[in-house]
Amino acid sequence: MEIPMTPHDVLEKYFGFREFLDAQEEVITAITAGSDALVVMPTGGGKSLCYQLPALLLEGTTVVVSPLIALMKDQVDALQRRGISATLINSSLSLREQQERIRALGRGEFKLVYIAPERFRSRSFLEALGQSTIALFAVDEAHCLSMWGHDFRPDYFRLGQVLETLGRPQVAAFTATATPEVRRDILTHLALREPREFVAGFARPNLKLLITPVANEAEKYGRLNALIRENKTGIVYCSTRKRVEAVAETLKLANISSILYHGGMNDEEREKAQNEFMQGRRDIVVATNAFGMGIDRPDIRFVVHFDVPGSVEAYYQEAGRAGRDGEAATCDLLFNHADTRVQEFFIEGSNPPLEFITQTYEMLRREADEKHELQISIKEMALRLGDERSDMMIGSSLHVLDREGYIDRFDIPGRRVRGTRVLQPDVRGHQLELDAAKLREKERRDRAKLKMMIDFAYGRECRQQAILRYFGESDPARCGNCDICLQTAGPAREPTEEEALIVRKALSGVARMSVRIDGEWQPRFGRGRIVQTLVGSRSREIIQAQLDRLSTYGLLKSEGVAYLNQLLRELQDAGMLISSGGPYPMVTLTRRGDEVMKGSVDYQLRWPQRSSGSVSEKAATRKARARESSLEDLLPVDAAILERLKKVRLDLAREQGNVPAYIIFPDETLRAFARLKPASVEAGRKIRGVGEVKARKYLPAFIEAITASSK
Repeated sequence: MEIPMTPHDVLEKYFGFREFLDAQEEVITAITAGSDALVVMPTGGGKSLCYQLPALLLEGTTVVVSPLIALMKDQVDALQRRGISATLINSSLSLREQQERIRALGRGEFKLVYIAPERFRSRSFLEALGQSTIALFAVDEAHCLSMWGHDFRPDYFRLGQVLETLGRPQVAAFTATATPEVRRDILTHLALREPREFVAGFARPNLKLLITPVANEAEKYGRLNALIRENKTGIVYCSTRKRVEAVAETLKLANISSILYHGGMNDEEREKAQNEFMQGRRDIVVATNAFGMGIDRPDIRFVVHFDVPGSVEAYYQEAGRAGRDGEAATCDLLFNHADTRVQEFFIEGSNPPLEFITQTYEMLRREADEKHELQISIKEMALRLGDERSDMMIGSSLHVLDREGYIDRFDIPGRRVRGTRVLQPDVRGHQLELDAAKLREKERRDRAKLKMMIDFAYGRECRQQAILRYFGESDPARCGNCDICLQTAGPAREPTEEEALIVRKALSGVARMSVRIDGEWQPRFGRGRIVQTLVGSRSREIIQAQLDRLSTYGLLKSEGVAYLNQLLRELQDAGMLISSGGPYPMVTLTRRGDEVMKGSVDYQLRWPQRSSGSVSEKAATRKARARESSLEDLLPVDAAILERLKKVRLDLAREQGNVPAYIIFPDETLRAFARLKPASVEAGRKIRGVGEVKARKYLPAFIEAITASSK
């Protein structure tokens, strides 16, 4: 009798990991036990694994609702490379391809199928889908179904009805950014049954959140230029297409290579731009908020908001695309209050008056053909309506009419324009039953969100702390890494006995994460990774690099991220630490730092403000994890072998259709190869990040390169 696989078995066999990240195991246990779930997990927290792994343990197919075609393709390709049967069904496929995949789905040939939300408009598609055994219905980017969220999409709004049609399978909803209000909306619209709620926390301690007041365009461009020169790889967000084109042109004149991305480009242009950025051929993208959902390039070192966003949710989701590898990244909002006029224009366009919605509906009835359909663009609708107001108001009116069941929007094969079908042609404009109070309330909330964004920009509270309060955390800690926190260090003085011990522990942590060659300390990690290790983080980057095995892991958990972030900065300013600089700055000890660590010299420091004991008290209630490891156990990375392995990885990535190189193996795994130098596939299989499928497909080429380099 075959022994059933456990979640840990699946994690190692298919995904190449031996341990779960924070919250993952608890979420997966609940889902595999049959519970509905709402999961709020920050960008980079590994939420996709929370539905991909259960799919391999549950009987039947897991349906994943996802809003972006590019994101679907990336995830399906990655699953197939791991030997997992997965597919997608969206408008990028021909009707014949869609029908073939639906038939295969009915035969139970797929463990996961990714579906665009607009596909559920088709009753025939729903009926065909209902013939298959649905083990789990996973809703990704679930905030899109809330009118009060920052990215409402009408097609998501129907998912509650879809679930009823499918016989109410088990449901799990996932999002990275959701206020308590939006979370309540998700629970209500999906009608989750006795759901388990998981909120893994929104803090991103590796992000330096800055708000830079700017008086004019020249100051904006000056700051942007400095950030690009310093950080190299990043995203510049602008509020309009016109602004994107202007910024991209200015960068071009300054000989800075970039690409642009906005909703006005055709599908081919947008796909080309995204691929060039994701595959590392371009390092700067200037974009509207149309760019980003599902973007998982790990080495984005900065995100600049050239204009103020419309809400704190939008700001933090976009900023969160930086530093997904866990290393330090900068997020800078170039703030000029005059820019808020653009957001006010957007609010007006997205909240048309009831009279305008009625006029739009009458135009649709008047212009529709005998099938009660129109196949014209929104711009053409504006001409037929004879109204010079924003196209956005017409688009918003269509959303309202669509949501309330008066029209249906459908894809037209081979065209970007969507068709419109009047569902109740006998209903006249004055007979529309629309909730005017609800429409007014949405506009009020949109304006309130913009006000909160402006208050956030002007505020003097720690940026991370303010964001965490916004998302409902009751007692968030300071980050020690934002423009507000960096202004709060006190005057230089000698340490107390307790402070001296903290400094020696911090320096010991840096030493354990460096390597000593010929008497000189050489860096291996950035400040963010060092701080994460000292506070005992269970994040992906710490676990994969096996830093949780160091004796200094969790050594300063009681001090918290904010204090340690500032302390390490002050130690660097005082000459005890040194940074390598460049796009991936790494930190190590100076000779003076070595002497202070050993307690052999006196010093003065500008001491950051410590928390009032709440962090210490909370930490004291947790069981400390002591891991024994010596510096000698951490072999240095062989730089020559590492470079050779990167070339092997690049060649394999090209063979696989120019996929991003990190899909083959991430940098941390290559560094482990270059440090441990496995001589066989069996030895390489023991290294974290090497799953069974990847070991079979890719590992022999790396072992061969290591063996050749070692001769």
